[in-house]
Amino acid sequence: MDFALSENQKALRKTILAFAAREIAPGAEKRDATGLWDQSLWAAIGKLGILGLPVPERYGGAGADAVTTLAALEALGEGGLDTGLCVSVGAHVVLVQIPVLLYGSEAQREKYLPGLCCGDYIGAFALTEPEAGSDAAGIQTSVRREGDRYVLNGAKTFITNAPVADVLIAFATADRSRGADGISAFLVEAGTPGYSPGRKLAKMGNHASPTGEPVFDDCRLPLTALLGEEGKGFSEVAATALLWERAVFFGGLLGVLRGTLQKVLAYTRQRRQFNRPLADFQLVRGKLADMAVRIQAARMLAYHAAWCLDNAQAADLHASIAKLYTTEAAVEVLRDALEIYGGYGYMKEYPVERIYREMAVAPVGGGTSSIHRLIIANRLLKGIGLET
Repeated sequence: MDFALSENQKALRKTILAFAAREIAPGAEKRDATGLWDQSLWAAIGKLGILGLPVPERYGGAGADAVTTLAALEALGEGGLDTGLCVSVGAHVVLVQIPVLLYGSEAQREKYLPGLCCGDYIGAFALTEPEAGSDAAGIQTSVRREGDRYVLNGAKTFITNAPVADVLIAFATADRSRGADGISAFLVEAGTPGYSPGRKLAKMGNHASPTGEPVFDDCRLPLTALLGEEGKGFSEVAATALLWERAVFFGGLLGVLRGTLQKVLAYTRQRRQFNRPLADFQLVRGKLADMAVRIQAARMLAYHAAWCLDNAQAADLHASIAKLYTTEAAVEVLRDALEIYGGYGYMKEYPVERIYREMAVAPVGGGTSSIHRLIIANRLLKGIGLET
């Protein structure tokens, strides 16, 4: 395994870092304070090509592999220091485009992917429900066939981008007694009769990323809205999307951690206590070292998981390992950052306060830490090892 970035990947990273520092970082605090969706910024991200990274060029994308996509999302987070925006971009790219690309019909790919790649469309992935979070296969949103229509009824919750989405992937079951085998996936467009994006949820952080509760009330869809095969919505469509989420989605979070460390380093050099810089104190240096080690370990696990995706290795095991460690390390890194800043770290005039709030949800989203510990243990007990 060689995780060294190619010259093209380095150039892409440099371009995105500069863009994010120029276009994203300056407005991060305002977006957090107002919670307003910045459509012009989304369009600029699309124009740069970030929104279509893993999609083939014939559909308007860049044809990038998982490692390149991860590196690009990391640069977006490092330069922009806006975890919420990274969450919206990650959900759009990983949870929506990948399923459409891999399981969509040619007509669906041609209809949705170009708009998703350039930013004309915003995508959402509607799986989680009020009574089906960790037990995602236990969804209750129903679907029935009526002639040349599918009819959906139910509600989702905690859905990233739902309040602003133009198209979302919705999961519904035709037979709850069949569990995961009864679930199918559907492409639902905004404005479809019977569909409502629902209320926008108020959150602790990540205010730049709108989260909602989509509702389906006799939502009638054409048969062409089915994504993949009937009954394969969970085992194929959702499983693939969640695998990519765990291996690639958190690249933006990693970038924010790297950018935060640079902020902390600068602060320790200029902030003085007892007539000398904070950086001179051994306990502060110890925290800086711990932060760097956690970030670098998380990066290696994430790049390894992405490499496994690109090389048909046991990506599910390594993606769960990367997700578990990265998100728990993120909380530890921000806790150390807050302690180094002291009282100022609790003040909104410094970005660490906002980023601390944004990172709090990391061990919960994309599968809780407890769920990933179970996944990892189950894979190991089934003989899926750590050889790759």
